[in-house]
Amino acid sequence: MQKAFDMSVAQNLLSIKSELPQGVVLVAISKTHPPETIMQAYNAGQRIFGENKVQEMISKYEAMPKDIQWHLVGHLQTNKVKYIAPFVQLIHSVDSLKLLKEIDKGAARNNRVIDCLLQMHIAEEDTKFGLSHDELKELLLSGSLKQLQNVRIVGLMGMATFTDDLNHVRREFKGLANIFNKVKEEFFSQDSYFNTLSMGMSGDYQIAIEEGATMIRVGSNIFGVRNYGGN
Repeated sequence: MQKAFDMSVAQNLLSIKSELPQGVVLVAISKTHPPETIMQAYNAGQRIFGENKVQEMISKYEAMPKDIQWHLVGHLQTNKVKYIAPFVQLIHSVDSLKLLKEIDKGAARNNRVIDCLLQMHIAEEDTKFGLSHDELKELLLSGSLKQLQNVRIVGLMGMATFTDDLNHVRREFKGLANIFNKVKEEFFSQDSYFNTLSMGMSGDYQIAIEEGATMIRVGSNIFGVRNYGGN
């Protein structure tokens, strides 16, 4: 049964892509799936893949084609930054100035500038990571931020509450989009690179797009249900 489903990975991917409005980027969340399954999406044209765990992303980076853009979407510990700094394309989950400084150091050692999204806590669950409104403003106003030459804040990311109440989900996405627009206006009005609003997963990405997402993170709708629960 699993093999039969795997054969539809390319079909699933192309179906989702065919419905995306222009300007919305699809990150295929490949966590827990082996390289041979991910290659089916790659062979169908997908080049952006997202992983939750550093170790898993490193092993896939080493095993797979080098034109893949790897996104780290899960919580990132400062002591793990050095392992992905040589190749990571975008880090979605920056939730502190301390982490941003560590990414800056890792990027500098590799003569790179690493793009980052600031993760906002928009859900009701305490288990989700992210900055509060006050923490976001404090970080953006920090004098330390201006000294970081090897990171570039290109937008915001958020995860909605895991609920069947889609109106609730929509309110959270709408709120995050409002924050994104205000931050762009106040802090990045001259910076065209601040253009990414990463929100929406398999169960709610259509709502996220309606509310202004420019990047969505879809896993199970492409690869099937992983070997544990969750989106």
